[in-house]
Amino acid sequence: MPSLAIPASVRRTNRERNAAALALAPLRTHRYLRASSTCWAIAATPATADAIDAALAEYNARLAAIGIALRIERRGGRLALRGPLPCRHGGDTRPVQRLSLGLPATVAGLEQARQRLRDVLRQLEQGSFHWPGGRSQPAARPAALGASLSGSLDLSALLGGFEQAFFQDPQRRRNAAGSRSTWSAAYRPYLRRLLSLAATGQLVAVGVGGGEEPWGRLLERVLESYEPGSSSRQQCGIALAALARHIGLSLPPGWAARAGGYGLHAARFRQLPSDATILQLLELIPNPSWRLAYGLMATYGLRNHEVFFSDLSSLAAGGDRVIRVLPTSKTGEHQVWPFQPAWVEQFGLERLGGCPQLLPAVCTDLRRTTLQQVGRRVAEQFRRYQLPITPYDLRHAWAVRTIHIGLPDTVAARMMGHSVAIHTRTYHHWITRRDQQQAVDAALARQRSA
Repeated sequence: MPSLAIPASVRRTNRERNAAALALAPLRTHRYLRASSTCWAIAATPATADAIDAALAEYNARLAAIGIALRIERRGGRLALRGPLPCRHGGDTRPVQRLSLGLPATVAGLEQARQRLRDVLRQLEQGSFHWPGGRSQPAARPAALGASLSGSLDLSALLGGFEQAFFQDPQRRRNAAGSRSTWSAAYRPYLRRLLSLAATGQLVAVGVGGGEEPWGRLLERVLESYEPGSSSRQQCGIALAALARHIGLSLPPGWAARAGGYGLHAARFRQLPSDATILQLLELIPNPSWRLAYGLMATYGLRNHEVFFSDLSSLAAGGDRVIRVLPTSKTGEHQVWPFQPAWVEQFGLERLGGCPQLLPAVCTDLRRTTLQQVGRRVAEQFRRYQLPITPYDLRHAWAVRTIHIGLPDTVAARMMGHSVAIHTRTYHHWITRRDQQQAVDAALARQRSA
């Protein structure tokens, strides 16, 4: 019988193969996880983390003893493989990477992880390993969305894989609450519209290569369904671009320019309230708690939900009045200075330094709510009091205030919890006017000195 060709990087002698098979055999005698047959027994009660770690240490030691570089590891309550694997972006290198298995760190999960390890080793030997949902999937990708998975890739399944990859991103896993809020507000609505438009009767090819043009037309239809220059259109562009990167397809030409715009386009920038208007509108809010919330947003430029996810202790007497937005917020921890500083007393915010309970009683337990739902409560109150502005108008007005007083854009962007690129794009009109005014003033000063 002809032997199977094996890459040199994973070639083993028959003796090594036998040793590998022995090492991959089920553990039968571990003092924590006893087996009654040829597989680990599923205990009636959940194994402790120490028991799982001990079993993993023994199993991984066997792998190391016979030269297998892959390991099974526990990350929190889940299991993963770690070791040299084919580069996600192609090429011949095998950097050390982690492959999430989606398995719980239980006795049953360990048995499944062991089987998955054997499958991966076999795929590596045969040169057939592919990352789940990644670019390295076989080139013979199904040709049409909407048909059966046996011959075509269902769009809903593709989006499900994208969602799974979104939440498995290591950076997002550090802030689970913020990630859920971001997905719900910034990705899910646009992917739902993608599904809706794809279901209007057209089957859209997504195969790599020749299928990209039909896929591009679907993306364009989704993007064009939003008003030009709107924040929804920009976020739609971001969400669809991330999806295209996930499945390894190209975006239509000029995508970034066509998706541009962030709420403050030419038709809207003149509608921001002045400082005098902001102070006058406070009188329309009868509830003392919501007056304080309004004052916090106006003075510190906070997002709706950040009012309830900030450390306000510095507002107490003797404090520096620099508040700290907590890591559980949408964009993580950052510090914010008041502009205008006099508004701290004018809105009575110093009372919150010793008693943050004076804010409205809003559920902030992220096991029962989301950042988006908390923010929605604020918007509902603005409508209830018939305020002629939105909560984000206060945030935008804070940003424009920092531009007028000359705060560097990098510093202002950091305080607002977003990138400099988003900051300059959002407030381009005011930044351009400021820079031009500074140039004019400098030119006039040189003329006078001459």
